Amino acid sequence: MTQCREKGAPGRRQAPGCNDRVSEVIIKEGEPFESALKRFTRKVQQDGLLSEAKRRQHYEPPSVKRKRKADARARKARKAKAKALARGL
Repeated sequence: MTQCREKGAPGRRQAPGCNDRVSEVIIKEGEPFESALKRFTRKVQQDGLLSEAKRRQHYEPPSVKRKRKADARARKARKAKAKALARGL
């Protein structure tokens, strides 16, 4: 995985996907650990951190990336068409 550079380096860009945002959950007074863990898990899921980490685990060439996106577009169009047909009947 790529490592992010420190902010102070002039003229240098951070690696793609590096951001300063980290999912955090502040545990409230008297809150059980399980509920805080559930909130944290939900926040990580919403931020898409795990899916991005899985996606970046191995290098994906641009041609494969284009094909994956085209397949996703085709699936979405097929699904929308089926949904429109189901509404029309």
